[in-house]
Amino acid sequence: KDIMSPLPAIGVDVEIKAGIGPVIDNPIRSVQDVEKLGEINPEQDVPYVLDTIKLLTREQLRVPLIGFAGAPFTLASYMIEGGPSKNYNKTKAFMYAEPKAWFALMDKLSEMTITYVKAQINAGAKAVQIFDSWVGALNVADYRVFIKPTMERIFSELRKENVPLITFGVGASHLAKEWHDLPLDVVGLDWRLSVKEARAMGLTKTLQGNLDPAILLSPWEVIEERAKEVLDQGLAEGSHIFNLGHGVFPDVNPDVLKRLTTFIHDYSREKKAGK
Repeated sequence: KDIMSPLPAIGVDVEIKAGIGPVIDNPIRSVQDVEKLGEINPEQDVPYVLDTIKLLTREQLRVPLIGFAGAPFTLASYMIEGGPSKNYNKTKAFMYAEPKAWFALMDKLSEMTITYVKAQINAGAKAVQIFDSWVGALNVADYRVFIKPTMERIFSELRKENVPLITFGVGASHLAKEWHDLPLDVVGLDWRLSVKEARAMGLTKTLQGNLDPAILLSPWEVIEERAKEVLDQGLAEGSHIFNLGHGVFPDVNPDVLKRLTTFIHDYSREKKAGK
């Protein structure tokens, strides 16, 4: 699945262009554009997502299946910019200049996200991760005003489903404490902020992360050394879920990922056993 999957259902024309990413031909420019957006009916609009979850859970996976969705700021950034951006200037300008339209858009997207994620949980997802991939473009003060109330609403609603809730963003270490305040279970860290540093900032919830995915293109000795650093900090500092600090690059060898997964399990068991 992709975080853009639910957007066509509410009236956003998304095309995934090779070498570019998601491109939207009808970007949001006004409160009228926001008002035209519809609502999602997951069973009708994204049945393939729900069918995939049902199929996987029916196959009795040995690990819990994690559902996921994009967060409103990240989705809005594509909807306003018309595609990927390096600086999110149009998105931020819209947020500052059109606060009424901005909060109306946040309401629309939070409703969509809640409905979409609940459908995933009902289909069998055992945990949920909300990706606010690009929200690191905002400072703390703006996050508190323009984003945090929306995220409070989303996580408060999803909390009723009694599944673990995770959030993650890129280049957003300055927002880690804000995320920690939200009614969620796990704070995802990208590779810029170590587990040890996050604990020193006062984060006590379970942390997820955060090997730099670029390291996966290095020799195995380097990968193992860096993975050990992450695992050692996670085991020493409390509840921790090992993960990459962003996505996997297409040119990473799948065999490296398999070897890393085996190493993580073996090393963690040995450390916990005191070997």
